[in-house]
Amino acid sequence: MEELILLDALGAGGPYHSRSRQTITELTGAPVAELSLVPRLFVQRTMAALREARTSPPHDRAAALARAGRLFATGTVNGIAAEEYQHIVSRVSGMPITVVRSATAGIGRRAGEAYRTTRHARPQGAVDDWRDPLTCDGHAVWTRRGDVFAVHAAGNHPGVHTLWLEALALGYRVAVRPSRREPFTPHRLITALRESGFGEDQVVLLPTDYAVADDIIRDADLAMVYGGEEVVNKYGNDVRVLPQGPGRSKILLTGDDWESHLGTIVDSVSAFGGTACVNTTAVFVEGDPAPVAEAVAERLAAIPSLPPEDDGAVLPVQPAEDARAIEKYLLDHVDGATPVLGGDGVVDELGDGSGVLRPAVFRVDRPDAPQTGIELSFPCVWFAPWSRADGIEPLRNTLVLTAITEDDGLIDRLVEDPSIRNVYLGDTPTYRMPAWVPHDAYLGEFLMRTKGVIRT
Repeated sequence: MEELILLDALGAGGPYHSRSRQTITELTGAPVAELSLVPRLFVQRTMAALREARTSPPHDRAAALARAGRLFATGTVNGIAAEEYQHIVSRVSGMPITVVRSATAGIGRRAGEAYRTTRHARPQGAVDDWRDPLTCDGHAVWTRRGDVFAVHAAGNHPGVHTLWLEALALGYRVAVRPSRREPFTPHRLITALRESGFGEDQVVLLPTDYAVADDIIRDADLAMVYGGEEVVNKYGNDVRVLPQGPGRSKILLTGDDWESHLGTIVDSVSAFGGTACVNTTAVFVEGDPAPVAEAVAERLAAIPSLPPEDDGAVLPVQPAEDARAIEKYLLDHVDGATPVLGGDGVVDELGDGSGVLRPAVFRVDRPDAPQTGIELSFPCVWFAPWSRADGIEPLRNTLVLTAITEDDGLIDRLVEDPSIRNVYLGDTPTYRMPAWVPHDAYLGEFLMRTKGVIRT
């Protein structure tokens, strides 16, 4: 039996190996690692240490982030080489290895760009330091809203750990509670940050059980929390917390020429194994959606079922029991929708205790069908008819909306609607995420504020 990987908590005083530990298993149920879970007192002391710490100068933070990005993406961290880390994440999370490799490179790149990326959020009329000559006559200075930032991270994709790097770049001390589904990425990243110049009282990893999790948020100035609808409901009215809930990303297809956009639709549904909040979960078609749904289903049906570590893998894999639970949830919510693909089930068992979640395509008969709001952790998409008489109401509450239309008036309404956070036009897949384009607004808008300073 191979020796288990020990994932210690990373507190303000260094690594901490606790008595309470969570066993992390791979898809077959075989144990891979032990994750130390910290008690409430440890959380309280660590958060207090973050609050008392001093922030290093901006240029030092930027340089350390760049070093950490290179180390994370290509080096050996905690005795684990980059290739081994990628294989572990793939086998534990079920994410296709190509997606994990791309995410690894992306995290490394975004770490190096983190400080520069924050500049996009700063108001053009503001400066970074009260010492700037412009404050002699009065000017806006961009300042933090607090000092300590907490993150309750998700485990659906390693890329979720790119965003909080901007908080470090802006001078926050950061506490991350990792997902127990996939703690390897934040553990590797925070270790790399510490080895690259960030002090132990600047960025910490606090794995906890659910009873202690809220203490991390309570003791921080601001927080970002990932999760489903229950997370949005729990924290939606707390001005200190930025919920990162379901994306419910959509495509609107107007006009008669849908064939030339087929690739964009298929890629938007299946990229990242269909696990991300930016994957398309509903397509609204002006006219009859049936031909489009059938063409998309044909493309998706051709994707092979492969173990996640196979270079040809596209689809996510879960332990068979978990995959069957997701399948049951889907089939329990069909409620009269017309199956185009996956109507008899979506699990393709691999014979080792794991199962591939294969694509599902359904049609509904009206744009306000409740299924268009369902978001699952694999390529699952609902096609609905849409007409201009329906307006933008069915398209609301969307992280990314790709609108394939030439109607400028319609685009105006989509861009103006506050519940549609991003609007992509033409053949732009919903999963496209350049660093300079806001994800759910710029994180800097939440973390920072302007303060008037006049020096005489």
